Amino acid sequence: MGIRSSASDLIPEAFQKAKGEQPLNKSEIMMILPHRGNMLLIDEAEVVDGKAHGKYHVTGDEWFLKGHFPGNPVVPGVILCEILAQSAAVLLAGGDNQGLTPFFTGLDNVKFKAQVKPGDTIETECVITKTKHPFYFAKGQGSVGGKLCVKAEFSFALIKG
Repeated sequence: MGIRSSASDLIPEAFQKAKGEQPLNKSEIMMILPHRGNMLLIDEAEVVDGKAHGKYHVTGDEWFLKGHFPGNPVVPGVILCEILAQSAAVLLAGGDNQGLTPFFTGLDNVKFKAQVKPGDTIETECVITKTKHPFYFAKGQGSVGGKLCVKAEFSFALIKG
């Protein structure tokens, strides 16, 4: 998870759009997150009433499905946690956080409630619950078709460089 971009002058624009009426698309998300290629795990994101909402469509071609599990592909739990974290990162974009990268410092109370499989679209909702610079604490959940699949509390520290 991280917030850093070589296009850092575009981050405030992307952040403002995230708080607007339309979700950010993948190329706009890349103005906020440094993730590229197969590690960018959100297709769209937006902020509504202080909550980050994200979506990721599981195509079935993802690298992590090739061995988890052959013949019965299931998105690994750690990937579901990363999807939550990337969604939450939209809340931190812009302002004094520009150029900083959030690194996971903890995952707590993680519960996996249902499998996420190829063809599913996981929808996330995340909030920042507490801050104590440079630490941020969040909680989030991910659902497919309205059915809860994962929920977790997590923390990260914003680090320069």
